[in-house]
Amino acid sequence: MSSHGKIKFRAGLVGAGYISEYHVAALKRLPNVELVGVFDVDAAKAKALAERFGTKAMPSLAELREAGADVIHVLTPPHTHAAVALEALDLGCHVLVEKPLAVEAEDCDRIERKAAATGLSACVNHSLLFDPQVRRALDTVHSGKLGKVASVDILRSSAYPPYEGGPLPPQYRTGGYPFRDLGVHALYLFEALLGPIEHVDARWASLGGEPNLAFDEWRALVQCKQGMGQFQLSWNVKPLQSQIIIQGTKGVLRVDLFLMFQARRGVTPLPKAAERVINALTDSLKPLVDVPRGVLGFVRGKVLPYHGLQDLVAEFYRSLENGSPAPVSAADAARVVRWTEDVARAADEEYRRRVAAFQLSERVPVLVTGASGALGGAIVERLREQGKRVRVFVRRPPDQVPEGVEVALGDLGDPVAVDRAVKGADLVIHAGAAMKGGWPEHQRATVTGTQNVLEACAKYGVAKLVHVSSMSVVDWAGGRRGSEVTESTAYEPRAGERGYYTRAKLEAEQLVSRCTREYGIRSVILRPGQIFGGRIPLLTGAVARKLGKRWLVLGNGKLPLPLVHVDDVVDGIVAAAESALGGGEIIQLVDESELLTQNDVLHLTVGPSAGIVRLPRPIVFLLGGISELLLRLLKRQSPLSRYRLRSALSVRRFRSERSHLLPWKPRVGVRPLIERMYPRDGEPAAGERAIAAAPGRAKPAGLAC
Repeated sequence: MSSHGKIKFRAGLVGAGYISEYHVAALKRLPNVELVGVFDVDAAKAKALAERFGTKAMPSLAELREAGADVIHVLTPPHTHAAVALEALDLGCHVLVEKPLAVEAEDCDRIERKAAATGLSACVNHSLLFDPQVRRALDTVHSGKLGKVASVDILRSSAYPPYEGGPLPPQYRTGGYPFRDLGVHALYLFEALLGPIEHVDARWASLGGEPNLAFDEWRALVQCKQGMGQFQLSWNVKPLQSQIIIQGTKGVLRVDLFLMFQARRGVTPLPKAAERVINALTDSLKPLVDVPRGVLGFVRGKVLPYHGLQDLVAEFYRSLENGSPAPVSAADAARVVRWTEDVARAADEEYRRRVAAFQLSERVPVLVTGASGALGGAIVERLREQGKRVRVFVRRPPDQVPEGVEVALGDLGDPVAVDRAVKGADLVIHAGAAMKGGWPEHQRATVTGTQNVLEACAKYGVAKLVHVSSMSVVDWAGGRRGSEVTESTAYEPRAGERGYYTRAKLEAEQLVSRCTREYGIRSVILRPGQIFGGRIPLLTGAVARKLGKRWLVLGNGKLPLPLVHVDDVVDGIVAAAESALGGGEIIQLVDESELLTQNDVLHLTVGPSAGIVRLPRPIVFLLGGISELLLRLLKRQSPLSRYRLRSALSVRRFRSERSHLLPWKPRVGVRPLIERMYPRDGEPAAGERAIAAAPGRAKPAGLAC
């Protein structure tokens, strides 16, 4: 584009989602373009984006036009693209539409006809075509260095931004969204490299990498006019990757879009053994040159986030200035939309069929949240043994549903899904919570999820809520050595330093207590100790960490552990549900019969002859301090902060002052249970045969969802 300012375009954004900030960044690099404002149906999002980038939030697309916008960037959800683009064209504006152009091929044709009739330009953001690495690859292909391209493989793994609760984002509402979102990139790349697509054979599955996605693993075989392509789209593969492998009759080119390098293997006149050596050197040395160059370019601002998008935006405005065709036309996009929708709609239909199979009854005795977890599954199994009908709240459709169980699908962060699950339940056992991830995951599942459960319980007059909390919510570091941790122990005063799990569990427990007092929700709060058994391992980091063939213990190994078997915890939950309690009583569940230390557990499990390394406390805290300093530079919280270590390594004793209220006590002590789990030959018992055989013990628990 000319830098002399002879032509000035005024741009407006419709949609203030994640991608909008990169469109703003692209516009700010263009001297002849002024950003007039932004409109979003969510006025708060529009206002936040406008304030961040020094522009105005507008109440409608029409008012964006009245403010002078003559180019509209359509950044709304895909199903709205066509309507917004057509309205903008009717108002006399050029349009740049995020991919896919539409979800109906007919709408693509309508946009193309409207643009032609009005003399306006309609461009689609097929951004990877303008990525510097892809452009280099296309130049290599067109130069003939690879010969005739026969096939192309595209490998892409992804992760969506954390869902923080509230209305469910669009990617989680339908089966085909991931293909519409990212599969479209593969399809237009195949067309660029192999010619028009003639057939697409796609498969999809759910492996749990992104539990809220209907399908998080995709494969497709694509027949094009000039060759075959296949691609993998995954939310399970780690580390994240984005690779294109172009295979021709004279060479193979591997393009890594994340690491920003290319490596080419070519045919040579040399003997095959020598050719392999040369190609191995090419594969090895090229990344060593390209990756540092890419990093340096990023630091110097030469390589930009979403670089392809930014270059396409610049090319689009250059075409407007020159009166040339759009870089990616509506006709180009229409072909890709047809194939994208062919696959995505089939996935949509399969997901609809699966969801439709899970019907909820008007009344159900018990709802269990977190039912796909180890503790939740054990609770469900026990309730089924008692002959109770159970509703389970899970994120993914289960492959099998046990008799007497009905399934409510959804995320704890989604108030609509929680409301539907709680409606009609007499008792709610809330065992759902985040067990991993950053603060957004813990806030959504544990804090917002508990808030949603409480609101639904109040709305529908649930008879009782049994809330599963954690002993981590109390202050372990503040008491004197050897003092007791009971229900009367003060709350953790520095929960943020203790870790996301503790912080979220504390906020959730306090929510339950407050709602019990202020809104009359009948509740019991249970704080299990360190649960083991069933699907929950005994040998966790609280005991020791596996280090090759040895076990690493932080400290001298004399730390008492608040152990409790999963079946005993289920006993306590069932007792709380059946009791007359309901005033927000807080009860700890810990086996007081014998507080085993780390050394005791290791002796019983791996045996006295196993290699055990005990790291002295001063060294542990020194390493914790170093980790804090290093991670602070990256603006990240250390999982081994000194305060967290001080809490974890506090020598305390654990007791319940209130378990008699249920009444509750463990049926078998932890030592006999561990001895049955780990017979004297040192090998773990298969499954929990020994535990199941113990007098009065429940069967191994588990739910196939």
